[in-house]
Order: sequence, then C-alpha cells, then structure tokens
Amino acid sequence: MIISMTDQPSSSKTEDSEVVLSVEGVSKKFCRDLKRSLFYGVQDIASDLLGIREKSDKIRKKEFWALDNVSFELRRGEALGLVGKNGSGKSTLLRIIAGLIKPDLGTVKVKGRVAPLIALGAGFNPILTGRENIYANMSILGLTKQEIDDRFDEVVEFAEIGDAIDSPVQTYSSGMAARLGFATAIHTEPDILLIDEVLSVGDIKFRGKCTRKLADLRTKGTSFLIVSHNSSTISYVCQNAVYLCQGELVTQGRVNDVLEKYEEDLFLNKHNIESSVLKIPKKSKSHSHGLDIKYVCFKDEQGIIIESPKVGEYAALCVGCSAWKNFSSIALFVNIRDLSREGESILKVSNYFDRNFISVTDEEIEIQFQMTPCHFRQGIYEATLVINTVPPPGRIDEVESFKFQVKDRNQISGIGVNTNMFYQPRQWQVLKSISFN
Repeated sequence: MIISMTDQPSSSKTEDSEVVLSVEGVSKKFCRDLKRSLFYGVQDIASDLLGIREKSDKIRKKEFWALDNVSFELRRGEALGLVGKNGSGKSTLLRIIAGLIKPDLGTVKVKGRVAPLIALGAGFNPILTGRENIYANMSILGLTKQEIDDRFDEVVEFAEIGDAIDSPVQTYSSGMAARLGFATAIHTEPDILLIDEVLSVGDIKFRGKCTRKLADLRTKGTSFLIVSHNSSTISYVCQNAVYLCQGELVTQGRVNDVLEKYEEDLFLNKHNIESSVLKIPKKSKSHSHGLDIKYVCFKDEQGIIIESPKVGEYAALCVGCSAWKNFSSIALFVNIRDLSREGESILKVSNYFDRNFISVTDEEIEIQFQMTPCHFRQGIYEATLVINTVPPPGRIDEVESFKFQVKDRNQISGIGVNTNMFYQPRQWQVLKSISFN
C-alpha cells in the first residue's frame, strides 16, 4: 500500500521555499585495492596532521570517482528521489550528507536535524534491549531524555513489537529490528530524512502505516531524500528527482521526466532495442512444430507499424506466423511484465481464455491482440508470447522476450500519466445535481 505524497498542497515547491540541503560540486574517490587504500589513508592522515594536504581533483593509481561534481538542492517539505543503477553513487552520497564520510571535493550545507534511514537497525547494539537502544539512538540524533520519554510510547506502539521491547535486540527477527529502527528515526521529527531502500520494511499493513507517517511529517515541513530502485515508489512519493550514473549527475527535475530518462537508459539502451519490429530467424523443418513465429510488432488502426504504443490510443500487438501444417485450433498466450516495477507481471491474456480459438491452414498469418485503447501507463515493458495447440495443450512456438516502450500520447509527463497503475478512458460532464431527503 502506497499513499501518494505528491498531492500535499502545503508542501509544494515554490521559488522562495527554504533550502534545507545544498550539495555543491561534491566529489568522492575510493581505491579498489585494499593495500593501496590503506597506504593512501596513512598518507592522507599524515598530510592532514602536517597541514600540507590539499584537495585535488586528480586520482591516484587504482582510485576512481564514486561521485564526480554532483550538485542539487533540497527544499523544506520537498520529497526528492535519487535514482540510478547499483554503483552509481547513491548510497555514498547519502552517507556524505549524513556526515558518516567526508567528500574529497565540494561542500554539503545542511540546515536542521538529519535522520538517516540508510540501514534500519544497523546502529542498534544487539546486547542492549529495544528500550535501551531507543534511548541511545534518539540521543545520538539530538533529543533530550525528556523528549525521548515523551515519545517513547509512540515509538513502541508504531514499531508493533509489544513486550519484546525489554528483550535484547539480538533476539529480534530482522523485521522487528527494522520496524523499531524506522519508528525510532521518524519519531525524532527531523528536518531532513534520508531513506535508502527501506520503504519495503514489514508487511503491507506496516508499509502503509510508514507511508502515512511520512506524509504527515511532510505536512509539518520535513524534507525527504529517497533512494529506491522501484520507480513506482519514487513517482508516488516524490515531486522531483536526481539521476546519477557512474557517480555523475545525468539529469534532475520533475520526477516523471527524470524517471523516463532513467528507465530508457536502464531498459532500452541496455537491451539494444533499436527496431520497432522483432524479427525471428527462420527455423528448419527439423526444428519446427509446423508453425513458426516470424515477427512481433505493434500496428495502428490503419495497419501501419508503429515504434511504440501510446497511452490511451489504439494499438495491436501483432504476431506474424508461417505455417506449413494445418491446425484445427491454436491459442496465443501473452504475458506482459512492467520492467519499471521490478518485472512484475501485470497482464496475462489469451484467446484460449476467451474461448476464441484460431484455426490455421498451410499459410502465412498474423495474429493480433487489439487494445482499444492501450491501458498501460507510460513505461518500459517486456512480453512473453507462447502459441499452443488446443486441446491438448502442446507448445508450438514461443518468443521469450519482446521489449517495448509505451509513451504518453501528449508527450507530457505528469501525475495523470506516470503515477497511475493504468490508463482509464474517461469523459467529463456537468449535470444538475439532485436532492436527497
């Protein structure tokens, strides 16, 4: 369960809203070789002690830039998404902002209290009880004992761990420790909350409660910097986003514009989708079952091949076949997955389910799955196609992967497109209201 936080009117970004976090030209380098890294570390410490170390934009042997000249701002009440592939520098950036490590170049200016949710429960002492860890962690985040006393019951109630609060944390399940870590951090009521892949903690009921609490904090002025590989989470929660790739800032701005660029780089470029038609190599008869898939593509209402379906417009998924045997009855099974939602299967259709079987003679045919209109939201998808005989079910041919992109027909990204689960055709009308007695 996710509650959209993009619709909070009191926390919309304005030109004069207060900047609570400013990242200016931040760069951070690491060394891939352990021994050399230790040598560089001793060398740098000695230079610091002697006061002769200078910040440098040059890297030494075996070093690389984990972050390279990254700049952006976070304003009060804003939720900012941080996206990028593994190894792009997202977690490194959060650790710099949290003060856990220092940048080699650039500056980070923070206004107010920062609460990092980088690894839930990571700061807990396993020997101490949950109660003792709450006091220790909230003290580190700047709260007085009286403030912790006032919020203690709320933390325990939110974490849903009951009597286990007085048991050592080492006896907790990973879920219990994560819930307590989340509850402890958010009840410090920070000015800035750093969230790294932790919105999936607990069961669906607890995740819903977490998201509602985050929305409540935003209305009170808390700002969020959120890292997630789930584009849906980012688009629901955030107004704006920053896209990192190999330590460099690729783009920043409106969340859906940034996500569109990120998903194109991640899925389209990764799999080299260069053509609107997937052509299948011809099989020899010894490797064929009598009917072979030749191509897969999309067409419009005029039968013209289109590069991509558009949200809310007619599109036909076309499967061209070459048959050299007769089939009294066959069925096409289509399974479509949303790659921006971690490959979640979103649609399974077949003419078999519709009891609309297809007979085939020795000829060239094209089977069409017509969408009137296309209900998919803007994004990147992958389809698996299987042709079976009916009955008994026997596989004739298949296409394991046909990747395609669905675009916004108006080329305008926004809440009405990317944050919905699907496209809903609609009409608007104004009528005279009726009275209820």
